[in-house]
Amino acid sequence: MRKLSSIALVVLVAVGGFAAGAVATSHAPPPGARETSLPGFDKVVFLSHVNDPAVIPGFPGDPTFSLHTSFTVANDGYYLQNVKEGEHTGTHYSAPCHFHVQALCADQLSPGDFILPAVVVDIRDEVAKDVNYQVTIDDLRDWTDQNGQMPKDAAVLLWTGCDEFWGPDRGPGVISYYSCGSGKGGFHQPGFSLASVRWLIRQGVLGVRGLLGTDTFGPDPGSDFHFRETSLTLHHHRFTLENLTNLGALPTTGSWIVWGGPRNRNGSGAPSTVFGLIP
Repeated sequence: MRKLSSIALVVLVAVGGFAAGAVATSHAPPPGARETSLPGFDKVVFLSHVNDPAVIPGFPGDPTFSLHTSFTVANDGYYLQNVKEGEHTGTHYSAPCHFHVQALCADQLSPGDFILPAVVVDIRDEVAKDVNYQVTIDDLRDWTDQNGQMPKDAAVLLWTGCDEFWGPDRGPGVISYYSCGSGKGGFHQPGFSLASVRWLIRQGVLGVRGLLGTDTFGPDPGSDFHFRETSLTLHHHRFTLENLTNLGALPTTGSWIVWGGPRNRNGSGAPSTVFGLIP
């Protein structure tokens, strides 16, 4: 694994703080939550949904997600739930082997793969006009004209606003989240065009490491049933982060993200808690 920059080392210290019991706050902190300060960062936010079987819009055909209380404090002296879910339940990451034979799986990844500088590409206005909008190379060039060059080996996070519709189906034949609230049947969502993904790879933004993240069910536009954008991304140490939320809490550039999940043997990914670290 190559050497991490000094700011990434600060992030590693921060992750240790989480493991020791620090509490990260989001735009809607739970009762009793407190602000968390970290060396080099002013704020920490959640970018992942809570895993709740009553709320998660299960992807058609995926394993059913369930939580069952196996032990209670009153009866057993401790509380424990039995969790049954697929590796791509709720907010989750996809490892390269999710789409490619003999590619890296969850148990073969390096710690530094899960800590990346982040940029946010806001396409909410475009999505309001076209729910199937595809990010173009010109969109990304306009972004760099306004904000400067994207970091190498970065997390490019697409802010579509579709997380507003997170939840179970809301009517017969209508999958609200999977149509970004458009009311159209089937799958409809914005995403990256294949050309824009190739451009990010050529620029080194999606370099040896990197990821595409989005507040939809994947970086692919709803019209691409072959998921070519995901397939192209999942090479080397590159990932996708799907079903994100709260992307508006991040600055356009300058933040970092940290994520992870169970390191299953031969894991294709995992449900994830994702933290945004804001300077």
